[in-house]
Amino acid sequence: MTAALSIENIEVVYQHSVQALRGMSIEVPEGQIVALLGSNGAGKTSTLKAAGGILPYENGRVASGRIRFFGEDTTGQMAYQLARAGLAHVREGRKIFGDLTVEDNLVAAGNALAGRGAIDTEQVFRYFPRLHERRKQLAGYLSGGEQQMLAIGRALVGKPRLMLLDEPSLGLAPLVVKDIFDIIARINREQGVAMLLVEQNAHVALGVAHSGYIMESGRIVINGPTARLLGDPDVQRFYLGAGEAGEERVNYRDIKHYKRRKRWLS
Repeated sequence: MTAALSIENIEVVYQHSVQALRGMSIEVPEGQIVALLGSNGAGKTSTLKAAGGILPYENGRVASGRIRFFGEDTTGQMAYQLARAGLAHVREGRKIFGDLTVEDNLVAAGNALAGRGAIDTEQVFRYFPRLHERRKQLAGYLSGGEQQMLAIGRALVGKPRLMLLDEPSLGLAPLVVKDIFDIIARINREQGVAMLLVEQNAHVALGVAHSGYIMESGRIVINGPTARLLGDPDVQRFYLGAGEAGEERVNYRDIKHYKRRKRWLS
């Protein structure tokens, strides 16, 4: 089966000198949700920007490596080309048009996707009934949770084959987060849309993902099926909050190095 997204050993550089990703490789199987986890500054958002073609707008570039979308090499393609091919990017901070109504936000998103067919706002409203209730309201007056629903809805109107979701839980109350992640899982299940999900909230991300990757300092330090990550004691300690109270923060790469060294000295 062809992967929806394959990132092969990429290096990402900003401002010609600041290296954000170092030999980064991940794969998103067709029809599955993959979680990309890690602390602030690990390189998660840069990974999505590279996959979504928006690095050139931020003085960044893929210096080496390859990115494939359903088997096609897309390295160097621009964001609008990828969007029209079926890659939807829900960016951190929602990025909706606050001075347009909910309905006009959806229409604007659809109009930008030449070649993706007729837009289906009714499908968006089926997943997000609250947006239907507020369809004539200015998006800038929506709650944070409703704005996040609209951001996902704008991606959904183009019938995407792959969605990149950047921190959909950011700044939201726990009950709202649960509702949104339930809908993300439902979209994946019913539409077969592959998803690469960036999150700091590891619990909720792994609750919907089929597999996951954990990043530190621009590299992957561990990956595997969700069940294996949830059962890994080091993942529990460093990313799921299972460590002892007051325990000093140690990164995953350091603890793995320590364990290898300890076995070698034994």
